[in-house]
Amino acid sequence: MTEPHAFRTIGLIGKYEDPSSAEIVHCIAGCLAERGLEVLLDRSTSLITPIAGLETAERDELGKRCELAIVVGGDGTFLNSARSLADHDIALLGVNLGRLGFLTDISREDIDASLSAILDGHYCEEHRFLLQARIVRGGEVIHESVALNDVVTHREVGRMIEFETRIDGRYVKTHRSDGLIVSTPTGSTAYALSSGGPLMYPTLEAVVLVPICPHALSNRPLVVSSECNVEVVIHDSGNSASKVTCDGQVSTEVQCGDRIHIRAKERRLRLIHPADYDYFGILRAKLGWGEVF
Repeated sequence: MTEPHAFRTIGLIGKYEDPSSAEIVHCIAGCLAERGLEVLLDRSTSLITPIAGLETAERDELGKRCELAIVVGGDGTFLNSARSLADHDIALLGVNLGRLGFLTDISREDIDASLSAILDGHYCEEHRFLLQARIVRGGEVIHESVALNDVVTHREVGRMIEFETRIDGRYVKTHRSDGLIVSTPTGSTAYALSSGGPLMYPTLEAVVLVPICPHALSNRPLVVSSECNVEVVIHDSGNSASKVTCDGQVSTEVQCGDRIHIRAKERRLRLIHPADYDYFGILRAKLGWGEVF
């Protein structure tokens, strides 16, 4: 956690092509304007939610000029925003439109109180790492992307893929499974969890490798340091193409012989939470853990 500071220039990002976020985006813009703060409206958001008098900006410009970006939507919207702003020193705050999110932890009912407190300096800041994925074919990088949750190598549902994993250049195992999830602690509550991976505290400096429906029952999740370089080498993908997908949103086809290099991105993501943020409380609510009396 770091010491709070005032935000003077704030970016506003709504859920992509979802007019249901318009009311909340307008409300937040009004609150910021009342405080005399400079507000930039994300260009793609302005196409769905135009706000008279607000300057619009492309995502890269928003990242360069703003100190804070308020993301209105769900965890999917937040993941998209995090990837696009990953190279900028900008803090992100998530406002959830529906159910409680792991990343968007301010509900629509609490917007006024939470936002006012945060703008008054009552908040906590958390740093989390992202993954940098590079696909190498014939010695050349053919694709690069980042992920806040996970990098997944996979095939069509019900189809197995053969690949090997290496950690810091050292051979680990040859796998036959539906795929492999390489997850950050942030992503440990997402796809990795549903595939049998462990819950990891979000600021933990570690990465987990989780096989998807492995052929061998002895093939279990493996946790390594975030400083490790993870390599996945495609051996056989059968007749249909395999893919590498970042955060379930950015997909690229891979073929036999391709190497997927995955490591922690050097620049960390800055997350802003309300001062009373409770990660374990979110786990209890999302996972249905009962209270013990």
